[in-house]
Amino acid sequence: MHIKNQRDLWSGILFMGFGLAFVFFARDYTMGTAAKMGPAYFPTVLGGVLTVLGAVISINGIGRSGDSSETGVRIDPTGWRELLLILLAVVAFAATLPSMGIIVSIVILIWLSSPASHEFKVKDTLIATVVLLVLSYLVFVRGLELQFPFLPRFISS
Repeated sequence: MHIKNQRDLWSGILFMGFGLAFVFFARDYTMGTAAKMGPAYFPTVLGGVLTVLGAVISINGIGRSGDSSETGVRIDPTGWRELLLILLAVVAFAATLPSMGIIVSIVILIWLSSPASHEFKVKDTLIATVVLLVLSYLVFVRGLELQFPFLPRFISS
């Protein structure tokens, strides 16, 4: 036997890991029945489905040793730079939102995460910034009336 598709193998293992985690963390709750579900019912069923699905996907990623009809599919290397830029952008957004407001936080989020794309262009990022600022204002501030600052504290005070 050999691995014919590493993506399927590892994504199946990831599915199984999440499924087993759901089942593990739901074990302390009351299960109930399908008619009267307890708090553990949904995560346990979801975890079981994820685990079975992961097993099927993983098995499909493993081929027989005599099977040479397919070329192996390999996993691309992890883009650590991109991953760290996006993580940094989300952390910066969360850290600046309470004091700097949604406007500054969204600008920081967009401009820190945009260089993670291989297709990064300043013009496109400017357009995305304006569109997302307008949409965020309309949806979160006006539409949902969420109670977080719109402008930085030193401006709105």
